[in-house]
Amino acid sequence: MTRARKELISLSDTRYYHCIARCVRRAFLCGSDHFSGQSFEHRRQWIVDRLFELSDIFAIDVAAYAVMSNHYHVVLQVNAELTDSWSQDEVIERWRKLFKGPQLVEAYLKGAPMDRTEFLKLSDCVEEWRARLKSISWLMRCLNEHIARKANEEDGCKGRFWEGRFKSQALLDEAALLTCMTYVDLNPIRAGIAKLPEASDYTSIQERIENRDLPPQKNRLVNLVDHESPKNLQTDIQFHIDDYLTLVDWTGRAIREDKNGAIPAHIRPILERIQIDPNEWCDGVSYFGYRFPRLAGKVAQLERAVSKLGQQWCRGRHTARKLFLT
Repeated sequence: MTRARKELISLSDTRYYHCIARCVRRAFLCGSDHFSGQSFEHRRQWIVDRLFELSDIFAIDVAAYAVMSNHYHVVLQVNAELTDSWSQDEVIERWRKLFKGPQLVEAYLKGAPMDRTEFLKLSDCVEEWRARLKSISWLMRCLNEHIARKANEEDGCKGRFWEGRFKSQALLDEAALLTCMTYVDLNPIRAGIAKLPEASDYTSIQERIENRDLPPQKNRLVNLVDHESPKNLQTDIQFHIDDYLTLVDWTGRAIREDKNGAIPAHIRPILERIQIDPNEWCDGVSYFGYRFPRLAGKVAQLERAVSKLGQQWCRGRHTARKLFLT
């Protein structure tokens, strides 16, 4: 049974979510359409550009992304506390980058006098926008509608472009987050369209490799930092960038060459530090989306989230017991 999005996205459980959207039409979202021979490669950049444009407006950061031929993956981090620090005018300014807003807001911005009723109505409107600016559903709506309009205009047609609702997967702990990021970053390698992470176009791993020497404040992705660094921010992921790049590089080679056996000595400590069983790692990454359809994390985290949903069971417990150490 389909569940309401508000039940699937709970910021009290986690700030990290993996979202997937698929194209509904036979014509490819991006890349080359094997049926028509037409290339839509430029649409990949549309998605990346729009994603980061929205990230600058919303209180939502991007931890990982991969734009494929007929779908895309994105791992998002919601910074809900940030919206509380925004003034009324900043909320209005941000929202108006997306939508015009009612006449009442136009009048306020022009300095028109307002009575108490109008002021209260304005305040209610701003608070609604404030809530939307930390909503994954609204960000995904603004992303998908924008791409659909551009693609439909280019194709000279109308109608649905995306396959129903986007899918979301709650990442309940650090181990699930890093496994999912690796899963997303290695999508082109698993699909056989790239051989190395640095050759995986329109992915966060390629961007992290190219920008690894940039200072953190200039990196548009969520920063990966050593957990012992004194300059860590609440929004940073406590995992050193060098360890992550090493892990993704080795995992990509192992998956591509179908060598899931012995784990090298330099990889084991990286996985054990985040409480992941090295012997289950490659299998866990390869089938992450299938084995954790809605919730991903250690067994205790899964049980807690399932209980809040009023359920007694969810898919993924068996894999969680094997993959995530306790």
